Amino acid sequence: MFQLTHANKTLDLSAPVVMGIVNVTPDSFSDGGEYIDLEQACRHVDYMVEQGALIIDVGGESTRPGAEDVSVEQELARVIPIIEYSAKTHDVWISIDTSKPEVMEQAVNAGANLINDVRALQMPGALAMAATLDVPICLMHMQGEPKNMQDAPEYQDVIDEVAAFFELRIAYCEAAGIERERLILDPGFGFGKTLAHNYRLLATLPKLHEFHLPLLVGLSRKSMIGDLLARDIDQRLAGSLAGALIAAQQGAHIIRVHDVAETVDVLKVMSETMANL
Repeated sequence: MFQLTHANKTLDLSAPVVMGIVNVTPDSFSDGGEYIDLEQACRHVDYMVEQGALIIDVGGESTRPGAEDVSVEQELARVIPIIEYSAKTHDVWISIDTSKPEVMEQAVNAGANLINDVRALQMPGALAMAATLDVPICLMHMQGEPKNMQDAPEYQDVIDEVAAFFELRIAYCEAAGIERERLILDPGFGFGKTLAHNYRLLATLPKLHEFHLPLLVGLSRKSMIGDLLARDIDQRLAGSLAGALIAAQQGAHIIRVHDVAETVDVLKVMSETMANL
């Protein structure tokens, strides 16, 4: 059984939990611009917590394909007020979706409990900063950078290469003084992967259990759903729920989603069924 701990908080991962997404950005692929206003973002946090999200993931820089970088100052201005509000108002885990060491530090000081880094602590200073912060860290696999990751991704075998990447990043983390039990792994659906790569990764997800670490999966509304089903972003709920269910059945511990209530319902049905086997 896995659990996350930070300060006086403990999050039980013996059953899959839902991470709700708050993108405080003008250009995220699904909800860009919807929550750039502080009041709207706070109300969305309230809504997701009420729906059953146990983790709120706050991001201030889009990582969609082709996304441009934003400054540290701009990212901080977007995320810190939401983190402070969430920490003050709700008994919920707060995740900061960032790769910048300065943002990691200030976000944790503001009340964040978890670092969610799509670059797996590879930006200058990120590994050293994460080692000083006593919070869990999610390492995500990405081939390339958001600007170019979907240009022409190639793998001999995607699951083997993702596993090899994690083996290396875990070693770097441990060498930097980050305890292994603080780590979470995210295979990075849609980040430098074709449609075939994504579904191969989902089908072979149990291989990543060899690391004996919690797995985070985020495929909500992504192009792997839209391209397969020929659905626009606002028509991808059914496909996203199917993906969430399959990921949970494959052993994912944290499901990162836009549609919290519907995903919570799916996971409750799955859990109740498994309890009666």
